[in-house]
Formats: sequence, C-alpha cells, structure tokens
Amino acid sequence: MSDGTVTCNLIVLRSRDLDRAHSFYCALGLSFIRHSHGNGPIHLASESAGQVFEIYPLTDQGASTNSARVGFAVPSVDDTYASLLSAGGTSVAPPKDSQWGRRAVVADPDGHRVELSTR
Repeated sequence: MSDGTVTCNLIVLRSRDLDRAHSFYCALGLSFIRHSHGNGPIHLASESAGQVFEIYPLTDQGASTNSARVGFAVPSVDDTYASLLSAGGTSVAPPKDSQWGRRAVVADPDGHRVELSTR
C-alpha cells in the first residue's frame, strides 16, 4: 500500500563519450557498472539509496539530454568542484555561500549542468 509520497528513483542522461562521462561522474563520487537490458545498448548504471543514475550513449538518432540539470548533495562543495574541473568539467558558477548553503555548478563534458550543494 502506498503512502502517497512521490520520489525520484531514476535519472537518465545521454553522453557522446561514455568513458569521459564515467571519469567525470566517478570524480563526483559515484560508482558505476556497465549494464545492458536485453538487446539495448551498454550503458553506465549507478544505484544508491533506491535511486538509479544512468548514462546511455548518445547516438545521432537519439535526443540529447544536455539541457538537463541534476543536483547532488556532497560532503564538500569546494573539494568536489575542484575534482570535477580536473575530470573535464567546466565551471558555470564557482562555489559560494547562499541562503540554501554552499553551492556551485559545473558543466559535465557533454554540457549537462551539475549543481553541487552541501549536505
């Protein structure tokens, strides 16, 4: 029986270079397995606390997801920001304090905006 609560349990992004995306998101602290459903493409899958974050290959026939923005609560915004820049990310908004805590935004190698905030 459901209690009526809605939660996000799946996020899927598409990447032109799975190896580059893998390096970037591992620098964020995620762990991935390479996975395939039936005859589907090999993709990256990370599962944590009942949520699945997947990265599929972007083909010429597929729709881009690079306008998507995802957010992650991290132990240290400054350290994670520096790690992501070293892993091929691009600064969108450097770390700063806000009314919601310390925050920063980095674009991954495909252009997805990744927002970092303190836990």
